Amino acid sequence: MAMSMHYQLINTFCLNKDTNKKPNRKLQTPITQLSFPKSSPTQLLLTHQNPSIQTKLEALYNVVQDLETSVKNGLNIDDPRIFSSLLETCYRLQAIELGIRIHRVIPTKLLRRNEGVSSKLLRLYASNGYMEDAHQVFDVMSERNSSAFVWNSLISGYSEMGLYDDALALYFQMIEEGVEPDGFTFPRVLKACGGMGLIRVGQEVHREIIRRGYANDRFVLNGLVGMYAKCGDIVMARKMFDKIVLKDIVSWNSMLAGFVKHNMLFDALVTFRQMMLDGFEPDAVSISTILTPGLPEKLVAEIHAWVIRKGTEWNLPIVNSLIYVYSNNGRLDRARQVFDQMPERDLVSWNSIISVHNKHPNALMYFQLMLSANISPDTITFVSVLTVCAHLRLVKEGERLFSTMTDKYGINPSMEHYACLVNLYGRAGLIVEAYKVIMDKMKLEAGPTVWGALLHACYVHGNVEIGEIAAENLFELEPDNSHNFKLLMQIYGEASRVEDVERVRTMMVNRGFDL
Repeated sequence: MAMSMHYQLINTFCLNKDTNKKPNRKLQTPITQLSFPKSSPTQLLLTHQNPSIQTKLEALYNVVQDLETSVKNGLNIDDPRIFSSLLETCYRLQAIELGIRIHRVIPTKLLRRNEGVSSKLLRLYASNGYMEDAHQVFDVMSERNSSAFVWNSLISGYSEMGLYDDALALYFQMIEEGVEPDGFTFPRVLKACGGMGLIRVGQEVHREIIRRGYANDRFVLNGLVGMYAKCGDIVMARKMFDKIVLKDIVSWNSMLAGFVKHNMLFDALVTFRQMMLDGFEPDAVSISTILTPGLPEKLVAEIHAWVIRKGTEWNLPIVNSLIYVYSNNGRLDRARQVFDQMPERDLVSWNSIISVHNKHPNALMYFQLMLSANISPDTITFVSVLTVCAHLRLVKEGERLFSTMTDKYGINPSMEHYACLVNLYGRAGLIVEAYKVIMDKMKLEAGPTVWGALLHACYVHGNVEIGEIAAENLFELEPDNSHNFKLLMQIYGEASRVEDVERVRTMMVNRGFDL
């Protein structure tokens, strides 16, 4: 049946290869467009209008310069329409630097008393990730409780930055202060719940949605699909998906991501095919989501051909996913070919090609090319290159890279980085040095991944003394993991310590492990 679905999906791609079919539905305003009264144009904004010569950004830059000059020369500008229009333009052009300059010349009293100006400034900061500045504006607003707009902007900013606990705290503060949440509030709050895996909080928000009459709102239902899927309740996610009368691309992508997250590949393929049959052309999110490990190579090739026909083969999320899925299907040659032909690469691209070479010297070559391209590595990059050094037993290179990570790039080592370092020494047979990493170098309390790497190294190289220490710590951290007991038994067995083997065997029986 699964193979039948693969062929049906391929046929769907072939049928759609020369069409650009649009869904025959009237869609609502996208969630990213918050309703806010448009300000009327002012004379200041019309000073530099000549579209044939200037871009909109250049025109805005000139207007801001004129504004700064006027204020510097002592002109008192306190017309809220001027600042409101300029901030709206900055938001639409994503001109955060110009917005900061405008903020500097807004009179303090005007910013405090005029909700329109302060709201637009806050939205500009929040939408660009300047959360501290956004919250400072929020804190001095005198009428922030008159509508949900400023609260929504701030909650959205925190959610987009992954600061989910701050987003939820702000939502509950909003409710406590008597501000009515609306259809723009709940999707952002649900994203925070899903991001933290807080299904009970998400369920409480769901009940609030029903009480306030938003249970059939498409944007809210999209948020519920995503929240339940991320929190592990795929059945409830599907139930919310089925309630959406007029689905949009976000609806389909949310359900698709849910199935992929739970390794329900067949259901994901059925959903993907149905989406296309209903007239929705897959976007970058759809394609990058369905390109998941386990997808048959023939179908991967067909999807790749389809995006080439559509002219989106170099869309970064798509091409990064292609690199990953080709490598997971054992086609490292195709992954390299795709990467080498990319006209531009981002950090994810470099991390992808490095990680898929996790047992190959080429990973370090790509790492050097990445640095030559002036791309700064992140925590994920260093996990990959340290893993490579461990597999290839390049101890000195691994030590150098670990120091470079902390000293040059200011990255604080995570548990995973320390586990890589322990593994680096352990694979090379330097068991004492590996143990010293835990005892002397780690600034964190060692977790199962770190002690596990040490125990495995002791098993490989027959170090009984340190192996006992590693095992005892793992027995405390992972009392239900029988693998740790078996490794210690094997270490004792190799050392001909029969009594200790029987002692560990008895421990396993007492804990109910299957021998």
